[in-house]
Amino acid sequence: MSDSEIPQPDRVEGAPHPRETEQLFGQTRAERDFLDAYNYGRLHHGWLLTGPKGLGKATLAWRIARFLLATPEDTGDGLFGAPPPPESLDIAPDHPVARRMAALSEPGLFLLRRAWDDKAKRLKTQLTVDEVRKLKGFFTLSSAEGGRRVVIVDCMDELNVSAANAILKLLEEPPARTTLLMVAHQPSRLLPTIRSRCRELRLAPLSPEDMKSALDQAGAQVGPQDAQALAALSAGSVGAAMRLLNHDGLRLYADLVALLDTLPRLDRPRAIALGESTAGKANEPRLDLTLTLMDIALGRLARAGVTGQPPMPEAAPGEAAMLARLSPDAARGRAWAQVAQQAGDRARHARAVNVDPAALVLDLILQLHKVS
Repeated sequence: MSDSEIPQPDRVEGAPHPRETEQLFGQTRAERDFLDAYNYGRLHHGWLLTGPKGLGKATLAWRIARFLLATPEDTGDGLFGAPPPPESLDIAPDHPVARRMAALSEPGLFLLRRAWDDKAKRLKTQLTVDEVRKLKGFFTLSSAEGGRRVVIVDCMDELNVSAANAILKLLEEPPARTTLLMVAHQPSRLLPTIRSRCRELRLAPLSPEDMKSALDQAGAQVGPQDAQALAALSAGSVGAAMRLLNHDGLRLYADLVALLDTLPRLDRPRAIALGESTAGKANEPRLDLTLTLMDIALGRLARAGVTGQPPMPEAAPGEAAMLARLSPDAARGRAWAQVAQQAGDRARHARAVNVDPAALVLDLILQLHKVS
């Protein structure tokens, strides 16, 4: 397999790679926090970019890396005084650094991510210490070039124990003029000693407006109403929204809402058809998405009862009326929350023992029927 054909573990299917994404939407505060640290001379050597998957953490890491490698260091007041502090992380796409980074040929940058396993013909499941050890050669070669050096780790959640300890040692004894930008989806699971040696930039869920802008940039043209539904179902994650679009998730959720709306008199033929649509190896992505959307629907049922009003905006036609009818009060909301936990446990167990997908989905729907 050629290099161009190897899957990239840090790229969402159907979307540009983060290094090819020019704008970052909805993360003004995180960008401003980094710029403030830079402008006031508090540039830390280790930065954790945190938040759920798909918010733009990797895009922000590449934006910061471009900025650091393309922005001349301030060596003191020049003849005409100090230059004004930068107000943005933007670097022109035709800047030499930007072009080299797009081609993965920038000598001041090292990208640390899961490697391709030639023997197994797939990506490795973990980011190993062998990959981290390659940093030694990078620091040796790049030191001769001078200037800043940037390491992007995407992502910290995939480090095995040995690799995590190697990163910790690097944070304890950072090479001069080096900045580590570390993407972390679940920072609470990282070694406390790693977290204590980093500054954190936490990214926020995207609003429907920012979601639409981000999807438009990724080449997925959606209308305002679909953007609102995607923002709701993805919890503001562009990555999750792209996965929904790639697998027709909006239509699937609408079908699921229509099915739930038949409770307590369940439309069994429709339930059977939904289950059968997930059968077979080719439909594994649809099974995963169906289980995810069922969990989301149960969560929205729970919130509707506990808060006394359906979550808005609607993620499918008729959803608000369905939520209000099936979860009219806090007691029903708590009941649906318990069902959601039980359904999740049943689904995980069934997947572990390879239960037939159609039977699994139908069983979960029947459990909802019992408590409706």
